[in-house]
Amino acid sequence: MCGIFAYFGEKTHSPKLVIEGLKKLEYRGYDSWGIAYKKDGDIAIHKEIGKIGDVHNIEELKDESKIAIGHSRWATHGGVTQKNAHPHFSENKEIVLVHNGILENYLELKKNLEKKGHTFRSQTDTEVIAHLIEDYTRTHSFFDSVKMAMAEMEGRYAIVVMKKDEDALIAARRGSPLILGVGKKHGEYFVASDIPAFLKYTNKVIYLDDNQICTLKNGSTHFFDTIKKTDVQKRIIEIDWDIESAEKGEFPHFMIKEITEQKDTLTRAINQDPETIKQVAKKIESAESVFLVGCGTAGKACMVGQYLFSKISNKQVSFAFGSEFENYKNFINKKSLIIAVSQSGETADTLEAMEIAKGNGAKIVSIVNVENSSMARMSDFVIPVKAGQEKAVASTKATTSQIAILMLLAYACDGEINIGKQLLVNAASQINDMLNPRYEEHISKIAEKIKHVESMYIIGRGENYPIALESAIKLQEVSYIHAEGFAGGELKHGPLALISKDTPVIALVANDEQKKNIISNTIEVKARGGFIIGVSPENQEVFDYWIRVPDVGEASPIVNIIPVQLLAYKLAVLRHVDPDKPRNLAKSVTVK
Repeated sequence: MCGIFAYFGEKTHSPKLVIEGLKKLEYRGYDSWGIAYKKDGDIAIHKEIGKIGDVHNIEELKDESKIAIGHSRWATHGGVTQKNAHPHFSENKEIVLVHNGILENYLELKKNLEKKGHTFRSQTDTEVIAHLIEDYTRTHSFFDSVKMAMAEMEGRYAIVVMKKDEDALIAARRGSPLILGVGKKHGEYFVASDIPAFLKYTNKVIYLDDNQICTLKNGSTHFFDTIKKTDVQKRIIEIDWDIESAEKGEFPHFMIKEITEQKDTLTRAINQDPETIKQVAKKIESAESVFLVGCGTAGKACMVGQYLFSKISNKQVSFAFGSEFENYKNFINKKSLIIAVSQSGETADTLEAMEIAKGNGAKIVSIVNVENSSMARMSDFVIPVKAGQEKAVASTKATTSQIAILMLLAYACDGEINIGKQLLVNAASQINDMLNPRYEEHISKIAEKIKHVESMYIIGRGENYPIALESAIKLQEVSYIHAEGFAGGELKHGPLALISKDTPVIALVANDEQKKNIISNTIEVKARGGFIIGVSPENQEVFDYWIRVPDVGEASPIVNIIPVQLLAYKLAVLRHVDPDKPRNLAKSVTVK
């Protein structure tokens, strides 16, 4: 949930370079930040609360150093204070490190270290790691101390460690992403939790795998597997990302940029290798049980997929949130298939679900936006989302692409992959027509009308019920308005009690077999005084405000979520909230 960036090489302005890299990782964590670097034979450290923002006046930018580490934090252990910000020193201040993830047994380790006389300055689990490594350095080498500390550490984490008297950096990971960027100059390396931090300098990367340590020393690298207890040879991969795609360009925020890109990303998502789609479809058909697994927004895409498989291919597919999957482990065996969905491919709860499934012998398919992610490397089949980098915390373009791929698989299971592809191509074309300045202005008007409300609700039926849930997530996380999604037929079983005069209710309507029912549910809300915002191909008498969407058949969940994404964005701007970086949230959820 945090951003890690480190530099090792010949550039003498490494403190400035690391701060610049952290700025590009703020979507991963932004409640505090800090850097540490070698200076005059010692370790200098600078930590601040809040977003990195404009740091041109920070004195450390002028310091010269060839080694530096940095961190942007999303708080887990300990409040948002300067003491809890990373990097963290060991007791003797000779070791400093940054850490992403959660050390699950930190209390036990902390108690043991306190018995040995260690005193802690922060409330974090991270500081425990620094003290633990220091404890081992009294009798072991720097490398062996990190390795031995890892053997005691439980949980998912990524760390980068620096030692006062060592001209080296050590990086290690277990379950949390850490990537090495290979610089253009010999012996120059970058270490980051995500590629954009160093993309300005190189597109050559080495991916650390779980339980691996990397030592950067004397201008070279050494990789070691702590489980196999052997050295590892790693290959350099050239990625095809470009800097422009990772920047906002002419847009004021990443979120609106990424919403607008959906007219293109949907086309890329459905342009899959047909053989891969057919192979996965065969696995779905032959599996004894199939589970769709995801978290948050990806979980809602999975819920849509559950409806689509039932409706299109007459196939029963189950769904579970990654955090709840363990409750179904007794139903998973070697004849099971798990389809795991994630934007980052690093979602901790989904990875844990995959590990459970793999342990029971199940096959794994991952639908991910990052093709070399942990989820992708753990899978038997990978279907890339192809949405390009998504930097706003609230997922938009990745979501619609995930739904499109699930729809394509559903049609492939029915032997009608070409029909499914044509339907989605048509939807992409219609979205291209829909996303224009006049459409945005129309949604801005409704945002202006409801910007001061405290609560609003979204209703849908069939495959648009999960879209009602996803709509609520978007409104919650971006505008901070209390929003809830409901199945239209469930209103009379309780939620109608929430409706009073002028309560905004968004009705998601498609031209399908549920149309009459959802309109009937909407009339029930209107009768209680609700203010109805209709998202539909056709205007209805019950709507107080109509947002038109194209009629795209089974692809209605894709087009119905887009105006709500826009509405959430417009509300955030009107309410003076940063739509790219919602409070208390981060992009890649690498902790449980």
